[in-house]
Amino acid sequence: MLTSQYLFAACQAGAQNALKQEVEFRAPEWRLSFSRPGFVTFKAPGPVSLASEEIPRMTFARTRGLSLGKATGTDQLDELVGQVWASEQVQQLVAEHAPLAVHVWRRDEVVPGADGFEPGRDELSAMVRAALCAAAPEGALHNPQTPPSEGAVLDVALVAPNEWWLGAHLMKSRVDRWPGGVPNLKLPEDAVSRAYLKIEEALRWAALPTHAGDVWVEIGCAPGGASQALLERGMGVIGVDPADVDPLLDEHPDFMHLKMRAGDVRRKEFEPARWLACDVNAAPQYTLDAVEPIVSHREVSIRGMILTLKLPDWSLAEPAALDAIVKRVKGWGYKDVRLRQLAFNRRELCLAALRSRGQRRLRR
Repeated sequence: MLTSQYLFAACQAGAQNALKQEVEFRAPEWRLSFSRPGFVTFKAPGPVSLASEEIPRMTFARTRGLSLGKATGTDQLDELVGQVWASEQVQQLVAEHAPLAVHVWRRDEVVPGADGFEPGRDELSAMVRAALCAAAPEGALHNPQTPPSEGAVLDVALVAPNEWWLGAHLMKSRVDRWPGGVPNLKLPEDAVSRAYLKIEEALRWAALPTHAGDVWVEIGCAPGGASQALLERGMGVIGVDPADVDPLLDEHPDFMHLKMRAGDVRRKEFEPARWLACDVNAAPQYTLDAVEPIVSHREVSIRGMILTLKLPDWSLAEPAALDAIVKRVKGWGYKDVRLRQLAFNRRELCLAALRSRGQRRLRR
């Protein structure tokens, strides 16, 4: 049975210290082994199997799994590919779990949105993946044109162009099927703002059972990227923000702009809404203070929420602080509350909440 004493995690560049702190709190027996912005490995006290539940999901880990060594020492693509398939642990992974999916991604070196950078598939990762698929032993991989929804994954993290870290994980959820934990999203040319990407990723991750025709409240909607994405999905949006929104939204028949602060809105205005999103440029406490009076009001029935929680100070990312946030939201009657730093988040994280876990969409 394939085991490894080493574990890997991919994260946002700059979030590795928050991830290390989270690991120290949730898995104190793990020891730091290797660290670069966007990629970290740890050593467990003993061998861990691929199917083990010893690898918990972490708020700041986009994806994680067993670490199986690395391919390095040359700039030649074919030689690095040869090292991958010659690895004894990779060969064991193939023998026990083929056909595999293969995920290739490049670690983030800067924060998403900086200088036009967005995480996800790029030319280098596509080239490496194609070379790996072409050189794979017969039967080792699934048809690369039809990615599977379950089974084992061979992970290849491009920490540098000539330094590939190898790993493996099982696909048990949506995010497990995203290479490097990044969904395949591109910002449309007519997108109002990057908030478009954040809400799209949040909806894919959170699996809220929301449909076309549903109405959302968005607190802090300006300039309108998230509202734009919701409208494109056929939903109605009540946008709350004292600032102007893009004319694209003002002209949309399913968008209503309440040009004021959330605290000044009559609760009756929120009655049609069943979902709430909030992305304001303030500390998490302010966001929670703005949302609580709305979702707790007897005339308002919000089934679920997506909140963006800013991290102006990394101390706000300490595990105890995050646990306190989850506890507070559960106190509002939301039993299913999760946190994740999305791939398209910046120095912030996403909170998803539902009244019960049973409301989530079935895994797809």
